[in-house]
Amino acid sequence: MIFRTRFAPSPTGPLHLGHAYSALLAHDMAERAGGVFHLRIDDIDQSRARPHWEAQIYDDLHWLGIDWPAPVWRQSERADRYCATLQRLWARGLLYPCTCTRRDIAAAANAPQEGAPIHGPDGLVYPGTCREKPLPAVMPTDCALRLNMRNALQEIDKASFQETGTQPGTHKIRAEQMLDQIGDVVLARRDMAASYHLSIVLDDADQEITHVVRGEDLFEATKIHVVLQSLLNLPTPIYHHHRLIRDDAGKRLAKRDDARAIATYRAEGKTPQDIRAMVGL
Repeated sequence: MIFRTRFAPSPTGPLHLGHAYSALLAHDMAERAGGVFHLRIDDIDQSRARPHWEAQIYDDLHWLGIDWPAPVWRQSERADRYCATLQRLWARGLLYPCTCTRRDIAAAANAPQEGAPIHGPDGLVYPGTCREKPLPAVMPTDCALRLNMRNALQEIDKASFQETGTQPGTHKIRAEQMLDQIGDVVLARRDMAASYHLSIVLDDADQEITHVVRGEDLFEATKIHVVLQSLLNLPTPIYHHHRLIRDDAGKRLAKRDDARAIATYRAEGKTPQDIRAMVGL
C-alpha cells in the first residue's frame, strides 16, 4: 500500500505558521515513507474563496520546498460527486432539511429545560428542532441538510479509527457520545454542494488517502467522518492529529493573524529553514 496523505487549505486568506507546520509535517511523513503528498484546494465555499489566495498557497508551499503531483483537486469542481452522495443518503432516510438559523439553535439550546448547552465539532449541538417534521418527496436544495445521527448509527455495526498523533491508539465510535455530544451535523448548506464533513470524506476516499495529517482541533470531527465512511462503505484512513501552533498568549493561529503569515516572514528575509525551526521541525 502506497502511503498517501494530503494538505487541503481553503483559499480564504494567507497561510500562517500553523499551515506551514501541517503541510511540512505531512510532506515529510510521505517522503520518509516513500509515498505521495497531495495538495487539495478546499474551496467549497465560493462566497469566501479568492483566486489570489489560491495562487499565494501555491507560491508559499513551493517556497517551503513542498511539491505535489498535478492536477490539484478543487472541491468546487466536485459538486456532482457530493450531490449524488447526498441523494443516496436522502433515499435511505438518513437526511432531513433544516431551516433553523444560528440564532434559532442558540435559543433552543439555551432554553431552561435543556440544561447547559453542549458544544460539539460544529458548535452548539443541534437540538433536533426540524428532525420530526414531514419529509418532502424530493430532496430540497434551498436549505441545510442534516444527518439523522440516530438513524445513521442504527445502520452501523462497529466503527473505529487508528490515531498515531496526539491521542495514539484505537478510538471506537460510541453511539451515546455521538448522539449527546455531536448530534445531527450539517452535510449540505444552502447554496453549497456539501459541508466540510461530507466533502472531505469523499475527497479522501476518491484520492485513496491512506493517512490524514491535520491539527488536533479536528480530532472530534474525525468521529463524524468515520460514521460517514461506514455509511458509504468507504475505507477509513489512519489519522495523525498533530499539536497546534499557537501565539505567545497560547491562542491558536487564525488566517486573520497576518503577523504570522508565511508571506510576512518571507518579506522579512526569513528562509524555509527558519520557518522549520520556528515550528519545531
